[in-house]
Amino acid sequence: MQRYQRQMQLPEIGEQGQRRLQHAKLLVVGAGGLSATLLPQLVGAGIGQIRLYDADRVALHNLHRQTLFRQQDIGKAKALCAQAHLSQCNSDVLIEPEVTHITASTVRHALRDCDIVVDAADNFATTYLLSDTCVTHGLPLISASALGTQGYVGGFCGGAPSYKALFPQLPDMAGNCQSTGVMGPVVACLAAIQAQMVLSCVLQNTPSPLGSLVRCNFSNWQFSQFRFDSAAEPIEKTLHFIDRAQLVQTDLIVELRDRTQAPTSVTDTVVRMSLQGLEQWTIPAYQRLVLVCHTGLRAARAEQLLRLRGLDNIVLLAAGEA
Repeated sequence: MQRYQRQMQLPEIGEQGQRRLQHAKLLVVGAGGLSATLLPQLVGAGIGQIRLYDADRVALHNLHRQTLFRQQDIGKAKALCAQAHLSQCNSDVLIEPEVTHITASTVRHALRDCDIVVDAADNFATTYLLSDTCVTHGLPLISASALGTQGYVGGFCGGAPSYKALFPQLPDMAGNCQSTGVMGPVVACLAAIQAQMVLSCVLQNTPSPLGSLVRCNFSNWQFSQFRFDSAAEPIEKTLHFIDRAQLVQTDLIVELRDRTQAPTSVTDTVVRMSLQGLEQWTIPAYQRLVLVCHTGLRAARAEQLLRLRGLDNIVLLAAGEA
């Protein structure tokens, strides 16, 4: 325990708390900018086991914020590089790298034996998927998002309201680090808060981080925190994401991208339709309607339009993330 003596001096940790950290098993989704700070903090604190999912490879434009990687890592799988670097920080922590995306078909297998799910993917389709799964399995979800010079960190599920309870609808517009840009210190600050939320959740500190959201805006130096313990879960089962493996023959699949954006779709038998065209479209009988786009944003807007027309049994597929 000599490694951890400084944190064990804290009354909220002690020897009992350190053993809780040692026996904790986490699922961390995403090995990018957030995880560059998040993972070293968790490993340094002595978390026992981390299952890490990420399908991407290190690129030069990642390095300004993904400081866990080095120039010699360019082109290599992020999950494997993260394991190699973190093992040198604390060889007692078991890192299980998975070089693949989390999907609706694989998420239940991914969270087997895990105590807490940590969303560091910074992808709203993944966040909604993880939230739905955590609600079903009664697991806490600690999620963070950073963009530009601002972002948030929150604790969901596990007895607290879900992500959908606080964010029942997607934003009208959504950027990402590639399209909008992001500052490295912003990501690191939010990731440090996320790591502290995870540790507090493992230690069962009070007040719990579950049901709490922290917002940080580094442009105007405004920071806020609020609790959403009483947020109501949405009545309608909306924003339900599936993957290609869950498509069935009876699905009516609507591709919302044109052929310039997506020359081929998820199957050969799709109906191509724009958002504007949906308003006038005479929809044939269907058992399940599948709305497809790259990130899920257009699909979410289309779902809103169709539900206003009284349609249901709608699912979404973010083809670019599958």
